[in-house]
Amino acid sequence: MDSKSVVQNYYNSNIEEITGNLNTFFHEDCCLHWNSSKGFLVLGFKELETFFNDLSSSYKQIRTEISHLLQEDNFVTTRYTTYGNTIENEDEEIALAHYMSIWEVKEGKLYKGYEISQLADDYALKINSFAEIKI
Repeated sequence: MDSKSVVQNYYNSNIEEITGNLNTFFHEDCCLHWNSSKGFLVLGFKELETFFNDLSSSYKQIRTEISHLLQEDNFVTTRYTTYGNTIENEDEEIALAHYMSIWEVKEGKLYKGYEISQLADDYALKINSFAEIKI
């Protein structure tokens, strides 16, 4: 599987698939450098495992909509929005956050990631800023 397919497969997977099979998606020596709304985080495999377990306890479903997916060698850049249904309100899907990520793929798995995110806002969604772009 090429690097772009590895990244696309990860973002198209549901939270249960990722949580139960983290080693299918992430290299054991992975490292995610994440500039989030909570500040800068560095997450290795164990921290990602905790992160996904926490997510799955709060959300019934999380879905990703990719607007950009670009590959150069074993590096893949994505721009996407995540949507979720909370455990408390399973019937309502809400936009959670917008992301830009660069992933290095090694041995068919996500290896090094550089990500920046911000909380989703209605304005960006209404003006179709995150609509899929065919490149």
